[in-house]
Amino acid sequence: MTLTHLNQKGEASMVDVTDKDITDRSARAQSAVAMSADAFAQLQAGNNKKGDVLATARIAGIQAAKKTADLIPLCHPLALTKVQVDFELDEANRTVNISSFCRLAGRTGVEMEALTAASVAALTIYDMCKAVDPAMVIGPTKLQEKIGGKRGHWTPENTETDT
Repeated sequence: MTLTHLNQKGEASMVDVTDKDITDRSARAQSAVAMSADAFAQLQAGNNKKGDVLATARIAGIQAAKKTADLIPLCHPLALTKVQVDFELDEANRTVNISSFCRLAGRTGVEMEALTAASVAALTIYDMCKAVDPAMVIGPTKLQEKIGGKRGHWTPENTETDT
């Protein structure tokens, strides 16, 4: 197996994508934040002392996607054309489900940006609600779908794994 992020000396190296074709690429990711009944009720009612939790988390997720290359050392800076962060409140499980979508026309995938958006949105929810519930649980955070590039259309269901 050839490692793509190491040069011949074994040093970290960003992959050269210059010769790859520009194609439409997109990715969806998800995360979740489970919390106490008090924290969930406060979030749901919109009366968190720090402000609008979901609006702040949405903006944080969008900003994070745009800054992924600054956070993950070997990621390429990408010209994103779409970033969307959405929330679904699961009252029965006191969980905020987070979904992110990123898109571009480029030479490399956008899955790290989608994962970063979902992760930072989750961290922002935690930050804004931690005074009420410092025991919140974040996760799982995972890639849901990737379109474009060598693999074409990837989902977890069409992945072979060794068990």
